[in-house]
Amino acid sequence: MNGGMSLDPEIAARLKRSPDGLVPAIAQQYDTGEVLMLAWMDDEALHRTLTTGRATYWSRSRQEYWVKGASSGNVQHVKSVALDCDADTVLVQVDQLGGACHTGDRTCFDAGRLEITLG
Repeated sequence: MNGGMSLDPEIAARLKRSPDGLVPAIAQQYDTGEVLMLAWMDDEALHRTLTTGRATYWSRSRQEYWVKGASSGNVQHVKSVALDCDADTVLVQVDQLGGACHTGDRTCFDAGRLEITLG
C-alpha cells in the first residue's frame, strides 16, 4: 500500500469520523470556489491525498479506494486540504480537469436544483 506510512497522528486525533470510520470530503475548485462533488474519505484516503497531491476517496459501494480521474482522465490536482471547525468534514480544494461528476458534468450539483418556497 504505502510502505507503512499512515496519516499524521495529530490529524488522526482531530478527525471526528462516522461510525464506519469515514468523513465527508467536499471537492471545490480552488480558484473559483465552485463546489464540485462530495465523496468519502477514511484515514488512508486522506493520507494518500495529502502525500500524493491527487484526490483519493473511499468508495462505499465498491469498498475500495479510488483516485479521482484514474479511469476517466478527469483528474483532481490537490491545491489545499482543510478540516472544518468540528473536524468532521474535509474540504479539498483542487484544480479539476474535465468533469467532476460521474455523469461527466462539471459539478454534481448542477442537475438537481430545488425550488425554494418561503412563507
